[in-house]
Amino acid sequence: MKTDLEPFEFSEKLVEDILDAGKESVIGFWDGLYDLQINSSSFHLTTLRNELDKLEIQQHHRQYLLEKNMPTPSESTGQNKDFYVSDHYMGMIASYLHPFHRSSEHKFIEIARKHKDYLQNELESYSINRLFSWCYRRNCAPHAVMVTGVPGIGKTTLLQKLVCDWANGKFYQRFSFIFFLRFRYLNKLEKISLESVILQEYPYLKDQLGNILQNPERLLFMFDGLDESVHEINFKSSQICHDIKQVGDVGAVVVGLVRQSLLKGCSLLFTSQPDKLEAMDISDFKRVLEIVGFLPRERKLYIERFFMNKALSDQVFSFLRDNDVLYTFCYNPSYCWIICTVLSMFFKDQPTNDYQIMPSPPKTLTQLFAAFIAHVLSNTSLDKISTRSLLKSVGWMAEHGVMNHITKFDKQTLAQFDVDMTSKLLPTLMKESTSSPKPSFSFLHPITQEFLAALVHYIDYTPENLQSSLEKAKSYKKKHRELFLSFLCGLSDISTRTILEPYLGDLSSDAAKDVLTWLQEYATEFKIAKKERLLKVFFHFFELQNKDFVLKCLGSFRKFDFTGVHLTPLDCSVLTFILQSCGETEDLWLNECKLQSGDIRKFAPALHTIHTLGITDSKFGDDGVMFLCSAIKHPECKIHMLWLSATGLTDRACSYLGSAISDNQTLRKLTLSYNKLEGPHFGDLMTALSSPNCKLEELG
Repeated sequence: MKTDLEPFEFSEKLVEDILDAGKESVIGFWDGLYDLQINSSSFHLTTLRNELDKLEIQQHHRQYLLEKNMPTPSESTGQNKDFYVSDHYMGMIASYLHPFHRSSEHKFIEIARKHKDYLQNELESYSINRLFSWCYRRNCAPHAVMVTGVPGIGKTTLLQKLVCDWANGKFYQRFSFIFFLRFRYLNKLEKISLESVILQEYPYLKDQLGNILQNPERLLFMFDGLDESVHEINFKSSQICHDIKQVGDVGAVVVGLVRQSLLKGCSLLFTSQPDKLEAMDISDFKRVLEIVGFLPRERKLYIERFFMNKALSDQVFSFLRDNDVLYTFCYNPSYCWIICTVLSMFFKDQPTNDYQIMPSPPKTLTQLFAAFIAHVLSNTSLDKISTRSLLKSVGWMAEHGVMNHITKFDKQTLAQFDVDMTSKLLPTLMKESTSSPKPSFSFLHPITQEFLAALVHYIDYTPENLQSSLEKAKSYKKKHRELFLSFLCGLSDISTRTILEPYLGDLSSDAAKDVLTWLQEYATEFKIAKKERLLKVFFHFFELQNKDFVLKCLGSFRKFDFTGVHLTPLDCSVLTFILQSCGETEDLWLNECKLQSGDIRKFAPALHTIHTLGITDSKFGDDGVMFLCSAIKHPECKIHMLWLSATGLTDRACSYLGSAISDNQTLRKLTLSYNKLEGPHFGDLMTALSSPNCKLEELG
């Protein structure tokens, strides 16, 4: 073995083998070392003894980290209660995607747009074992890495997964020790030293810590939740610590590690929400990654592990693939759990009381969260009066938070809104954090806060409050209140409110009337609105699911131009709903929208209602045009002019187009320029164009 391995690897393997061999072998080995040391003054024997001590405490450390991070189940699913951190992770993608780009969209919808970027452009991604790999762009191996992402996307889970894999001997074995520290815990501390922080979290390292810290290049420090820190962290500050025993504030210790004045050569891994980093100089982090959550393969795997039944999970996944609103939000593990929890009421063999929450699976986001809250309420034994009272208090606090961009609330705020902290319903809606100097509360899921903020207007209706909130949300420039507005619109549908009324009593129909009046007035501005804003108005319509109301709001307006807008699958589904509501549409321009074949498939049920249709400069190709041809062949097809320039068509598309043209009586102009149509099937198109049945007048 010694001839095959490097000296250090051989020594480490030798000691590990002896430890694995049992107590008698260890005692025998110690006897041998003792005899050698008595008869020899070799310094190497002392070093070996220290290494053995370190390996023994390392084994204890690995076991401790496993116990703290591995055995804790996630929220009870009802299907698979032992759903551990390793199941949650699923290899979520972290990639360069401009995490600090300022967007006018709600951040949860913005990530959905980034997903399409990732799938189309194959942007660089990193597996968990490559976080510290060589960076060719910067020509270095980063010692400090920052991982960012929206709430619930899996930042903490990534760190827990990494810890568990290291403790199990899978990845990052070049590190002798990993120290996992949370800013929630550091918030409780004032003046500290690096040594005291480590020992407070890992007291069993006391006798060996000095020995452990002698080799910084074999240490990894992980700091979770920089955005939660109550201490000032300025990575360019000159007030930093230079020694492990030096006492300073939390920022001085953390920045000392990042700037390498402390333990030069150690590796660092931080997590934070992107909002926190926008105003910070993080140039010392040579790799900044963003977790974008579950891609299609991971979503399917998560659903399979949730239900633990292949037939059932396939049924659920198939339903979600046909529902782009719910499927879009499956990228986020937290919302994937909510979606699976709600759908488990509909896709199972033995119905329960939950099964009666609503007659069919949810189609919209409002219906999803209404069903989720109804599920939560159905599991408590509170009467309607008590439930309504708590949701009224919590709802107004949630609304206050949405309007002021607040997600954490202290006890004084809860008292200000008369929230009953003794209610057994409160922990099902909010979680308490005692890690800060002052305990704080936050909603279990950020979008739940926006839903409850909208719901309270139907529980405790006041015309003045509702109108004020609608105007504030509409005028908010950052558009982070878009989902709040969508929930208000969605709840104006009586069938959606019916989901909650068995647990809350009647919800205000007057509030619904006011919201519809506001939406109708808001929609009158859409003729001059920017394309992206028009999509937001359409999303409100979609949540309402009232085609007659859409038709009433649109009036005679039937021309839509979304040229240059990067449409997501969610946008395509929303637009399809609008087109179907219209009955007939004069013009629809979808040029340069980066549409894929799956997007054309979503549009297909409504495309036959359009008179002039332009879908150029996309790459949906032959598969996409096959769906489009189904619209051309529709017996009630209204398409008069069709532009398909530069859409990636080959001669295979000629067969589909030839067949469609032969069956169509309305198409008069067709443009196919900048496609590669040469090949054996080109004749099929020529035959159709030469037929007496062909009604085309112009061909490009």
